[in-house]
Amino acid sequence: MIARNSLEELSAESALEHRPRLLGLAYRMLGDMDEAEDVVQEAYLRWQQTNRQVVRSPEAWLVTVVSRLAVDRLRRLSTERAAYPGPWLPEPIALDAPGVPNAEPAPDHQAELASDLSVALLVLLERLAPEERAAFLLREVFGTDYAEIAHILGRRPDAIRQMVHRARDRVRADRPRVPTPPDAHERILEQYLAALSADDAPALLALLAPDVTLAADGGGIARAARNRLDGSDRVSRFLFGVWRKVGPTAVRRLTRLNGQPAILTFEDGVVTTATTVDVEDGRIRALHLVRNPEKLRHALEAVGPII
Repeated sequence: MIARNSLEELSAESALEHRPRLLGLAYRMLGDMDEAEDVVQEAYLRWQQTNRQVVRSPEAWLVTVVSRLAVDRLRRLSTERAAYPGPWLPEPIALDAPGVPNAEPAPDHQAELASDLSVALLVLLERLAPEERAAFLLREVFGTDYAEIAHILGRRPDAIRQMVHRARDRVRADRPRVPTPPDAHERILEQYLAALSADDAPALLALLAPDVTLAADGGGIARAARNRLDGSDRVSRFLFGVWRKVGPTAVRRLTRLNGQPAILTFEDGVVTTATTVDVEDGRIRALHLVRNPEKLRHALEAVGPII
């Protein structure tokens, strides 16, 4: 017979094994690593206080608690983000850094969303209501069945099916039809930097989709465009204007953020901008520039020190 203490230790270890999945869910829900870690920590505190002998599946219990906590947290954050100074963008992260979220795609999942942590997807998810976002992620990314999602969110299974269907349609409508391979994505970023460095407007315009958009998140701390920019002419003029101000002294490094090629810009050895782009048919359709210094800590983990 196994002693009670041994059972508790085994149960605790089993719960900790699920941390990457829980953090992946919370980060996708909230777009903020610190908020995601707080939610997961709160779930573990509740786990320590519950009667674990009546819990059949620690993973299911923890996913339920994290989902509900994240929905509640997102409702509160939505008010703050509505008053945010300028565009709000998710916090970029380096996936190979210690403690960073990940998720194993469901074995029977066929959608390319299964392991997607891209900034582009997280921006699209911001358009969904908190419960809609949770239902979509649980189904599309983690392969949770409808009955379990219904239990987690306190809804009927048929209502969850409709919710996921609507969310799926909204997200897919704004996603590239064909994902860009990482090597092609990286080449486009290299060409983008080369065009800016050479002050070559025709080359840059050739890389930008006619309806390209640009969002810069300074958080009211760093200088950034206060409104989203639309159209290749307007976006290219803005990019050249920024480059001419900081280009000669800044250092730029290609890296990977949120699982995709990205650019980190350093000024005087300090990271000042994380740039990610959404690519479709060989052209840039959206640029996301995170300049808020409070959101760059996890992006910096993607590279070594700048000397």
